[in-house]
Amino acid sequence: MHFHSDRFGRIAPTEITPQAVYESRRDWLRLMAGGAAGAALAGWAGREALAQSAAKLPGAKSALPGALTMEKPTSFKDASTYNNFYEFGTDKADPARAAGTLKTRPWTVAVEGEVGKPGLFDLDALLKLSPMEERIYRLRCVEGWSMVIPWVGYSLAELIKKVEPTSKAKYVEFVTLADKAQMPGLRSGVLDWPYTEGLRIDEAMQPLAMLAFGMYGEVLPNQNGAPVRLVVPWKYGFKSAKSIVKIRFVEKQPVSSWTRAAAQEYGFFSNVNPKVDHPRWSQATERRIGEDGLFAKKRPTLMFNGYEAQVGQLYAGMDLKKFY
Repeated sequence: MHFHSDRFGRIAPTEITPQAVYESRRDWLRLMAGGAAGAALAGWAGREALAQSAAKLPGAKSALPGALTMEKPTSFKDASTYNNFYEFGTDKADPARAAGTLKTRPWTVAVEGEVGKPGLFDLDALLKLSPMEERIYRLRCVEGWSMVIPWVGYSLAELIKKVEPTSKAKYVEFVTLADKAQMPGLRSGVLDWPYTEGLRIDEAMQPLAMLAFGMYGEVLPNQNGAPVRLVVPWKYGFKSAKSIVKIRFVEKQPVSSWTRAAAQEYGFFSNVNPKVDHPRWSQATERRIGEDGLFAKKRPTLMFNGYEAQVGQLYAGMDLKKFY
């Protein structure tokens, strides 16, 4: 996510950009961007946060089992204006308002630790590492709301195989950008910055775990984790680190930011599990943003967010209440 978690799941009308304003803004940006498709990524850093530039980032429909849900995608408007990204503020509308300060070019991701081929990957190298796919994943937030988003990227496993983890690499840690000049939310003490997250190596190698560079066929908006983020669809959204700058392969389980802040509420695994409540609310149901009204009947939460057939074997024999 990284959809960082806060304490409330409410959405107010003032948090959503009016459709007419949003559409006209996107149309204007498309006209301004109208040139050759090959120049699309060159305009990456110049786009504004509230409305994507028209920089296309197409991907072929994924053939990976479980990668394409038949559910109706959430509107781009809702997915890009209702966000958890505490580096830009704790209110759901803060990231879209404030993330224009984020500069996504140049950008590098360092790979460190227990790997045979550590190194520094610039954004262009990452974009060319593997063919882009479109995957339509459910995204479930620990607060009780969900979305369906068409992501563009490829399996994290493609990068992992390239850097050749050693036998000591049991976990993968993700470290995100922490720059007070670009991220006003860092001035708050809500978390211990930089934001960090982690996966077991077998979780990271599961093909559904994704490095995403775009959504809805275009490059990621700043507020959604540009220029590269993690998407782990069977876990709560805060596990999916945004604006990644470092990937470490380590022997010991890393301490994630939310686990460090409140270990009794946010465990390392954080798998979507309707049978394990958050200490202060139930996880048995969820509200789909843009589809269900505030007072509409909520939908049942699915085990592993609906990806149990693909990932359930990763946790065979584990007590999922103890390892929450």
